[in-house]
Amino acid sequence: MADIVLNDVTKRFGDTVALDNVSMNVPDGAFVVLLGPTGAGKTTMLRIISGLDKPDEGTVLIDGQPMAGLTPAQRNLAMVFQQYSLYPHMTVRENLAFPLKSPLLKTPADQIEARVIKVAELLQISHKLDNRATALSGGEMQRVSIGRALVRKPHAYLMDEPLSSLDAKLRSDLRVELKAIQADTGGTFLYSTHDQIEAMTMANHVGVLNHGKLVQFGTPREVYENPVSIYAARRLGQPRINILPAPLFGDHPTGAKSIGLRSEQIVQGEGEDSLVTRVEHLGDQTRLHLNYREHDLITVTEIHTSLGVGDILKIRPEKPFYFDSNGARLA
Repeated sequence: MADIVLNDVTKRFGDTVALDNVSMNVPDGAFVVLLGPTGAGKTTMLRIISGLDKPDEGTVLIDGQPMAGLTPAQRNLAMVFQQYSLYPHMTVRENLAFPLKSPLLKTPADQIEARVIKVAELLQISHKLDNRATALSGGEMQRVSIGRALVRKPHAYLMDEPLSSLDAKLRSDLRVELKAIQADTGGTFLYSTHDQIEAMTMANHVGVLNHGKLVQFGTPREVYENPVSIYAARRLGQPRINILPAPLFGDHPTGAKSIGLRSEQIVQGEGEDSLVTRVEHLGDQTRLHLNYREHDLITVTEIHTSLGVGDILKIRPEKPFYFDSNGARLA
């Protein structure tokens, strides 16, 4: 495996800046998740690393080697796209074997079969090897798509929202499997998503992107507990962080425009009165929708709470985040 380094990478499409002076280091053997909404620059970054697009400025290094001038094939990367991109006339076995038959790899036939069988077992599709791709379910097709990357031994795996088109159960199952595969293989994974659950459960490091800028890079815990901005704070956490006017709870730092409160930063049973406007029982947690001084906020309470709509609950903040008028975090 190998590390991936981006140095001051910028990419423009006409007047649109898709990546804006991005520098990032994906460590060897890490599972790094690029997190952001549509248009944040996630796919563009993967395409530049893979060689499908060229940066207007900056450099990309893989395993310490500059990638300028190298084709996608020469970079020895495996990419999984959001769409399945399978060959419909081929069987699962043939789809999995196809990358290994590249003239660049020159993989012996016996090794091809051995790798195909191993990956099929890993992804639990051994019983589908002789089925055509068109006979598979959506989840099975995505497993085959991921398997086509895993049969190879590339420098790194690039995955562009590979689970976004699957239903919730399949997403959950494949999240677990992908993380286990990365741990077993020691592979370098760079994975893009807009789903914060995928970022929190799979990543060693999270790169938060916003309009082509790398807003924050760190472990999921670092980004959650020490966000650099309102934007970064909103990318992780369920329920979503509450952003309210800074003076709402009294004293606040000079220059503070907003106060940010996650559920664990709201102490219940102490402080001032808030009105319960809604109670959501979600099985593993109960969410309270509150109105405090004409401002709405959401927090979590005991699963079997006796609180109901119209009740009064005292609350106060504890170790909140403060942000300035531009949304940047104040120390």
